[in-house]
Amino acid sequence: MTKLLFVFFSILLSFPSYASGAGTIDLTSSIFGISALVIFSIAYLLVIGEEFIHLRKSKPVLVAAGIIWLMIGYIYTQHGISEQAEEAFNHNLLEYAQLLLFLLVAMTYINAMEERGIFENLRIWMVSKGLSLRSLFWTTGILAFAISSFANNLTTAMLMCAIILKVAPNNVKFINIACINIVVASNAGGVFSPFGDITTLMIWQAGLLQFQQFFVLLIPSLVNFIIPALIMSLFISNDKSTPIFDNEFQLKRGAKRIVTLFVLTIITAVLCHSLIQMPPVLGMMLGLGYLKFLGFYLRKSLPRSLNKKRTKAQINKDEKALKRLGNIVPFDIFDKVARAEWDTLLFFYGVVMCVGGLGFMGYLSLVSELLYTNWSPTYANIAVGVLSAIVDNIPVVFAVLSMQPVMDIQQWLLVTMTAGVGGSLLSVGSASGVALMGQTKGKYSFVGHLKWSWAIALGYIASIYVHFLING
Repeated sequence: MTKLLFVFFSILLSFPSYASGAGTIDLTSSIFGISALVIFSIAYLLVIGEEFIHLRKSKPVLVAAGIIWLMIGYIYTQHGISEQAEEAFNHNLLEYAQLLLFLLVAMTYINAMEERGIFENLRIWMVSKGLSLRSLFWTTGILAFAISSFANNLTTAMLMCAIILKVAPNNVKFINIACINIVVASNAGGVFSPFGDITTLMIWQAGLLQFQQFFVLLIPSLVNFIIPALIMSLFISNDKSTPIFDNEFQLKRGAKRIVTLFVLTIITAVLCHSLIQMPPVLGMMLGLGYLKFLGFYLRKSLPRSLNKKRTKAQINKDEKALKRLGNIVPFDIFDKVARAEWDTLLFFYGVVMCVGGLGFMGYLSLVSELLYTNWSPTYANIAVGVLSAIVDNIPVVFAVLSMQPVMDIQQWLLVTMTAGVGGSLLSVGSASGVALMGQTKGKYSFVGHLKWSWAIALGYIASIYVHFLING
């Protein structure tokens, strides 16, 4: 059996040849290269089918990444240049590590704010207003657009969807249209800020755009949201929703201070990148230190704070306040870290390493030649946006970054926007769309979203036109 395997791999190794002048091996026409493409394609089909087969999206891409780099390592070892494969692997791993730590800190802050009741307080405030369905449609859309500029679009979309389900649980038509609006708004809102989406963060950390340059996309991304929202709002009744009151809810200790520290952390990361030319992850990890010290203070001062509030409640004979004090739990920073979206973070690792491996094999050079040499950058970047409706925008943007096409700032801004908002064209084109399909249990569906794809496409086209009109 061992001899047969040796003969098999020897035959496979006869396919690759050295890329002229590159010092690396061109594997695009080899069995290994074709196998890598097949493996990655199968893995990504499993990712797309996550909603139906209930297989976590990180699992197939982790396996695919491991197999692809094992093949690369074996080939390069057989040719006596294993150090080149190791260097390429480490380069991709470093790219991932910086983004992992950055996202981990951001997710930890978002989880801390959620646990302290910031988002729940917003939800309760909205459902208590008894807004009309049309007003609720616009309010959730605008809030999704605004919040997703600093929180990830998945968290934002699920928060807004919870409000919709709370006030109109049986209105299937309204839930479907409102969820489409939320998906479009959260994806558009993440475009004009480096903190709004993983792809904007990738482009910022690559140094292709400065922090302040993202904000010129505010108006184009707003157009992307407003046009389909205006069209869909015409099909929503103006009936009043039923107000729901919850007077017992209170923010937990430290909630407002956590929000303040999050803003301070963002400022620190921006200053690290713009003033001293260090990676933004340095500022984010420093910001995690801010939160850890606040957690230490909240834990140490909890007994004193409880005694003070208990005494006040006993004097006022406030039984509800005493009951709330009995449910208080200490702030645990490591619990917030553990609650980060690890499936997303590990999926990100698998995608980065898969695309990096395929690029090292030579495939990204072929794609770059097809897109950015045979086409103008404008058409190529518009196509990238359409592709991100079918394939997640993370591998698409990482592939573009790996290709390193020569483009000016306007074109990098264009691909930042199209990759971010293109996923709204289909419900499976973004994490927020996939999540809401599960959260609504079929009331918002792929087919229901597809019926309005034409309106979303109008917004997509208009946002591109406005971008060139404003930004040159």
